Amino acid sequence: MLELFLSAFITLFVVIDPPGCAPIYAGLTADASPRDRRAMAVRACVVAALILLFFLAVGQDVLSALQIELDSFRIAGGIMLFLIALDMVFETRTQRREQRAEKVRDTPGVEDVSVFPMAIPMLAGPGSISSVMLLESTAQGLAGTLVVLGALVAVLLLTLAALLVAAPLMRVFGSRVEAVLTRLLGVLLAALAAQYVIDGIRGTFP
Repeated sequence: MLELFLSAFITLFVVIDPPGCAPIYAGLTADASPRDRRAMAVRACVVAALILLFFLAVGQDVLSALQIELDSFRIAGGIMLFLIALDMVFETRTQRREQRAEKVRDTPGVEDVSVFPMAIPMLAGPGSISSVMLLESTAQGLAGTLVVLGALVAVLLLTLAALLVAAPLMRVFGSRVEAVLTRLLGVLLAALAAQYVIDGIRGTFP
């Protein structure tokens, strides 16, 4: 159970990427009051949690309905996570996030950024959705599901903390530390993704 928790926590932490979301959120809410920033941070994490919990609950049913074998989903999920890892290492993911945030910032009348783009797709995007479904498919029984759920809650709480202190953190650490951390997390995610693919291939061709 400890191994499952650590695997789920690391995977979700790297995919959701709280350190990478913090500077984006700080930029999007630069003109908002401290009270509004706190409210939007809480709302973004709650909406993302509801979306990810939904896919965590119905992940097995979706796979069964589509007649997708577990090992096939492991391979596909591993490939997707590996592509995300490449984006993190070469910083193309950060660039896309910044471009998306810039479009939202330049859109007239857009003030509340909690649902879009923070909750969707930055926190609950294709990578995190596929991750929770992949982790749920590998969990065994109710105990395993609760472990994955605990890891998800822990990551979202860390994400909320990162958003709440985004502006002060950016003043202290700056963008260089965030860039180094993102690359390190990308390498770690690449290794986890490769392991998912290896497990899927072993299951398909024992």
